[in-house]
Amino acid sequence: MEIKNVNPQVKFKVQKIIASFSILIFIGKLSAYFLTNSVGILTDALESTVNVITGLISLYAIYISLKPKDKNHPFGHGKIEFLSASLEGFLIMLAGFVIIFEAIKRLFSPSEINQLDTGIIIVAIAGALNYLVGWYSIRIGKKNNSIALVSGGKHLHSDTYSSIGLVIGLILLYITKLAWLDSAIALIFGTIIIVTGVKILKETTSNLMDEADFKLIGDIGELLKKNRSDNWIDIHNLKLIKYGNSYHITCDLVQPHYLDISSAHAEGEKVKKVIHDNFSDDIVFTIHFDECHHSFCRHCGKKDCSDRKLEYAGGIEWNVENLIIESTAESMVLKN
Repeated sequence: MEIKNVNPQVKFKVQKIIASFSILIFIGKLSAYFLTNSVGILTDALESTVNVITGLISLYAIYISLKPKDKNHPFGHGKIEFLSASLEGFLIMLAGFVIIFEAIKRLFSPSEINQLDTGIIIVAIAGALNYLVGWYSIRIGKKNNSIALVSGGKHLHSDTYSSIGLVIGLILLYITKLAWLDSAIALIFGTIIIVTGVKILKETTSNLMDEADFKLIGDIGELLKKNRSDNWIDIHNLKLIKYGNSYHITCDLVQPHYLDISSAHAEGEKVKKVIHDNFSDDIVFTIHFDECHHSFCRHCGKKDCSDRKLEYAGGIEWNVENLIIESTAESMVLKN
């Protein structure tokens, strides 16, 4: 089972590409708006403004997140990616409210629309480019565990879906010549943009609050189970958080009480090696050692233990529920 990260510098390179394309797409949509004077196309142009701003902010955030740990930032700089993604969600919501305001204003005071056919073509091309760039951003973001790239890519995809709906609406407007359709289209997609911003903000807030990643904890349990040593009687109180490209993991390891400090330390290093071999090299792992007591005997697989009081009944299952139990006493109450 591989949980490795790709070279973090890739994220910075990808974000430069995304920011460059965002500027190009924004120029195209803004040109379409000035050509047509359509408030519907203005919605697309305003959202692209957000794309440009957040693209540049994300570029800076990734640059900062790649800096090594230092005295003032002992856990690294990775959390700035969550801040940039949160700002993106907020700006998307703000753009949505501006679009709705402009749409309502135009509904009561319609403006003449020109060269709509040209505007439709420009919006369609820009939407296709957005989708391709978004797909690329999500793909690389997932590969490199970058929430900034993933959230940015999802936003670009939502922008594409909005563009598809916008093109359909603009075609209807072009055929029917009904001026109110322009404002109606803007109202619909302004609302969609706000919902997208709320979703991004909700996701990034969870990450800022270090919400537990139970799937990743379960993956760690599987890794440890496959490489289990007889001296690893129990592992619990496992906590994992991620800052940029760095994993910070702590856990309690229960070992035979008669092991000397050197032997116990060696067993802890074995646990660390299992994790290091399957994660990125940038990892901070802290292990607290607990000594076993007789209630652990039924779960201890050591065949040469002279202090055994109970028959061996099988090792403790290292699933998510058992790994996150905090205390040894609570561990034995629930596992016996």
